[in-house]
This record gives sequence, C-alpha cells and structure tokens, in this order.
Amino acid sequence: MTETMLILGAGTPDGVGGAIALRFAKAGYHVLVTGRTPEKVEATRAAIAAQEGSADAMSCDVTSEQDLDAVFGALAAKEMPVASVIYNAGNNAPISFEALTPEQFETYWRVCCLGGFLAAKRAMPLLARQGHGSMLFTGASASLRGKPNFAHFSSAKGALRNLVQALAREYGPQGVHAAHIIIDGVVNGDQVKSRFGDYLDKLGEDGALDPAAIAEAFWMVHNQPRSAWTQELDLRPFKEAW
Repeated sequence: MTETMLILGAGTPDGVGGAIALRFAKAGYHVLVTGRTPEKVEATRAAIAAQEGSADAMSCDVTSEQDLDAVFGALAAKEMPVASVIYNAGNNAPISFEALTPEQFETYWRVCCLGGFLAAKRAMPLLARQGHGSMLFTGASASLRGKPNFAHFSSAKGALRNLVQALAREYGPQGVHAAHIIIDGVVNGDQVKSRFGDYLDKLGEDGALDPAAIAEAFWMVHNQPRSAWTQELDLRPFKEAW
C-alpha cells in the first residue's frame, strides 16, 4: 500500500520544505504539501506532479488548531499509512532586544515552537497507533545558542529543540522516530536568492546549503534502522565557520 507524508511549512520547490516534499515524492510517497501561501504550496505540488509524483496541496497556518485539524483530517481521508510528518515552519529576522516587543516575541514563539507542539499533538499519537513512522523538525544554529539581536528566535528554537527531545524519549519506545535537524548556515533557496544574491555569490561554490542536499539528510534520517536512530543531526557547508 502507498504511504503518505505531510510537510508543514513547505514553501516553494526551491526551498527546504519544497525540496523535502520532492524527495519523499520521488521515493513513491503521496505527499500532502502545506504552508501559509497557497501559491507556493501549489507550485510545489505542481513540481511533484511534473516528476510523475502524487501530491495534494493545502494552505495551513501552523498556529491555528482549526487549520491543523483540517490538514490531519485530509491526511486521514487518504486512508494510507502515514510514513512521516515534517515540521519545517519558521520565521526569522534580527531585532534588537530593546526594540523587541512582547507581541513580536510571542509571534516568533508561536510559529517556531507552539506550532510544532500543536502538530506533534496530532501526529505523534497517530504514528504511535501505527507503531512506526517519523516526525522530523527543522532546527537552526539558534536552537543551540543565543546571539545578539536574536533573543526572540533563539528562545523559540531552543524550546522546540527541547520539545523534540522529550518526544523522542517518550515515543521512541513506541516505534516513532522523532528527530531534530539543525541547519547551520545560509540556505541557497528562493528567499535568499531573491534578496541576497550578491552574498550567495561571495560564499562561492557549495558555500551555502543546497535544499536538495538538506532533503537527502531528512530522507536518510527517516529511513534509519531503529537499532541506530539519530535524535539530532546538524548540517552545514564545508566552509562554514562554527
């Protein structure tokens, strides 16, 4: 029987989420592509169809329980085993601590952390009932340390990291693989290309993370034998200073 997977925070085919969706579709999974912008997720769905894959697209705000219920309802309606749920939603921008408002702090936390919790509340029990499957979360270097002008982002991503570790310890014995994949560096995706093309040029060949290469890492973690599971993986370009 064909299995399905869900990507939350997919974006366009040229970004991390889109690349992950394309990689799982290439392997024969039916992919439910979701994100806040209908045009972007439809573009990813069309890219999957162009490579003769199977996909549906839905708009979804990961901080909305109503939206998430609709997404997981659509997933259930397929009546297929769920192989994986990927939480790739996030937002990031530098804000000095003195300029940071409580509303901004909460907004970043809601997308980077609360959305992961709400998605996991729906995904983890489902996967546990199956006795198999993975839920993979996208992290960042901010998941590990705080930096000036990123107090809002670092605190939210650090909280998500601890959430994933708790899920891994609670659901691992039930056959569900929860893992946190840290992306440390600039991603050579659509957003950076459109806004910081000159900076990408300065980084040189393979100086930025390739979304397709990131997707391969997600695919590898998803397929690990359960006798040797990764709980956390960090990815960076070979020339990244760390």
